Amino acid sequence: MENMDVYIDTEEIAAFFFKELVKRGFAPREEELDEIADITFEYLLAKSIIDEEYEDDSI
Repeated sequence: MENMDVYIDTEEIAAFFFKELVKRGFAPREEELDEIADITFEYLLAKSIIDEEYEDDSI
C-alpha cells in the first residue's frame, strides 16, 4: 500500500462539526468545538490513521 501525505487542520475539523451540529439543531460554543476537534485528532492518532509530524518553521 502506498503512503500519502494527509494534512489535518483542527480548525477545519471544528468548522465542519459546527456546520453539522447546527444543521442538526445544536448550538455548540467555540470552546466545545475546539475540544471536539482535538478529540477527533487524538482519535485519528490512536487508530494509526494519521501520524503526527511537526513542521520545522525555522527553515
